[in-house]
Amino acid sequence: MTTVSSLDRAPEMSARTKGRFAAAVYLLYIIAGVIAQGFISDRLVVLRDAATTSANILANQSTYSLGLTVYLIEMAGQIVAVVLFYQLLKPVSRTGAMLAAAFELTGCGIKIFSRLFYFAPLLVVGRAAPSLSAFNKEQLDAIALLLLKINDNGAAIALAFFGFSTLLQGWLIYKSGFLPRWLGVIGMIGGLGWLTFLSPPLGMSVFLYVAVYALLGVLIMVGWLLTVGIDEQRWRQRAAQEAVSIWK
Repeated sequence: MTTVSSLDRAPEMSARTKGRFAAAVYLLYIIAGVIAQGFISDRLVVLRDAATTSANILANQSTYSLGLTVYLIEMAGQIVAVVLFYQLLKPVSRTGAMLAAAFELTGCGIKIFSRLFYFAPLLVVGRAAPSLSAFNKEQLDAIALLLLKINDNGAAIALAFFGFSTLLQGWLIYKSGFLPRWLGVIGMIGGLGWLTFLSPPLGMSVFLYVAVYALLGVLIMVGWLLTVGIDEQRWRQRAAQEAVSIWK
């Protein structure tokens, strides 16, 4: 018979296994984001043409709603990855890992809130609210497009917080000893790229370059964690040092 004490003594997932799980979740939520943005939103939303955007949404309401679902799955996956990477990196610096997690979770919160403005145009172009009868079609199309622009700008602000998080994670990986230093360098450069979104117009102007670099960096990190993985012995050494240190 299973007892509470035996459950408490159940072995925890190893650092290498946890790293591989984090990499898999990381890859899945990146794929979800690419699908929602590149294959759904970008095909339906024309940011310079309100009428075409409204027509696309009305004609593809199920697909547009699926985009919101995939966006939320992306965010759920990112939150799981935040927790896992915090656990993996806290032996290097508990404070640094906590700050990285806090920055990324803040970005997630901003991005999730922004998705309300992605959903809202469905109500506007479909005239779901009786109060919208006071507006004509051109005005409703303009309102829907404005909401979508707010969604995009909210996501851009979130990227700045992801930049702080990625920069910190890169530094922790560089200092870790259980992951290659060059992975940390790649991460820190990527974090600096996302920090261009501290000025959204600047970030938007270099977005393609930053996104391509970040995607390559993610694939390299995921590939390393899934194939080579974390040096378990060094991770345990750092964890033991962290447990007795008062300076973390």
